[in-house]
Amino acid sequence: MNFSYYIAKRYLFSPGSSNAINIITIIAAAGVVIGAMALFLVLSGFAGLKDFSLQFSTYFDPDLKMYPVSGKTFTVTSSQREKLDKIKEIAHYSEIIEERVFLEFRDKQKAAFIKGVDANYNKVIKTDSIVVFGEWLQGNDYQVVAGNGISRELSMTVEPTYTNLLSIYVPKPGKGIPSDPSKAFRTQKVVNIGVYSLNDDLDKKYIFATTGLARKLLDLPNDQVTHLEFKLSPGVDEEVVIQKLLSVFNDQVLIKNRVQLNDTLYKMLNTENLVAYLVITLIAIIALFNVAGAIIMMIIDKRNNAKTLYSIGASLGSIRKIFLFQGALMTVLGALLGLGLGLIIIVLQQQFGLLMITPSLPYPTRITSMSFVVVFFTITAIGFIASVLASSRINQKLVS
Repeated sequence: MNFSYYIAKRYLFSPGSSNAINIITIIAAAGVVIGAMALFLVLSGFAGLKDFSLQFSTYFDPDLKMYPVSGKTFTVTSSQREKLDKIKEIAHYSEIIEERVFLEFRDKQKAAFIKGVDANYNKVIKTDSIVVFGEWLQGNDYQVVAGNGISRELSMTVEPTYTNLLSIYVPKPGKGIPSDPSKAFRTQKVVNIGVYSLNDDLDKKYIFATTGLARKLLDLPNDQVTHLEFKLSPGVDEEVVIQKLLSVFNDQVLIKNRVQLNDTLYKMLNTENLVAYLVITLIAIIALFNVAGAIIMMIIDKRNNAKTLYSIGASLGSIRKIFLFQGALMTVLGALLGLGLGLIIIVLQQQFGLLMITPSLPYPTRITSMSFVVVFFTITAIGFIASVLASSRINQKLVS
């Protein structure tokens, strides 16, 4: 066994000659444990919070979404549809027509977007997970499903009959101000058969309708769409599918994946995660430099032992390594113990909901292997630097 490591282990696990030295060592070790545990809890909490924040996008955003390079619409020919059907990596796809509209229900009005979807849409998106009242579209061109926010603002509920109708207005293309305002809009009266709920922004933005209704309002031919949304087969490579899609449409379209569709949200969550990591790491640095203080106190306490070791032939470097290894051992063992305690707390949170956001919603957490790696290397790196600084206090004057 290495001489310096053996002595360092004896110093770490045997009490010092002074009770104050023992107390300082215990406080330093506790700081390592608490720092590692706190950092693991923060990373696991933010991983869970990220999953919780993004779970709603999985209900609404497809795996891939296709846009026109220019303009609002692009053409999908019958031959292109046949080619899409032959791409085995695509499980399902849906044709979408989206445009800004004006809604009127009784005496209330609101601007919104109509999203016309075809019969395959419920295979691309989990529509059964977003409908909270009523039912999803049944293929009737005179039915819509409104967002919860739109429903509240218009005081509009699910209509079992066609008694109370929702009016949808779309401006007709043209220049100048028409002499007859009533002829400036295409209008369609529909019935609301369902209410969906995702988040405040989306609930106030969309009403869902069939592509037939959307095309009629916008006067679009059957081969025109504003988007295509795709659900991919499990385990496929997104980039491979994107290249195949671009070849089908001759590179005249833009394609985004789910991350790109929510890039602002991802950036915000990643920034918050980084800031929290840096703040806790700063606290851990302050706590871990107690290790340096404990080692310096141990050097003072073991000064006579160091002189004896030097007198019998131990080099100055070997004596420094004793206290370097002591600090490194304290840091590694503290990091492992802190990770273990943090893991226990996270498991208890997942099983019993120790911390609740609401009476029915526990704070979300997720255990990842990356959290273990980041915490262990962060704590051990800081602890090693502190140990190096402390052990460098041993010089020729001290052991002479």
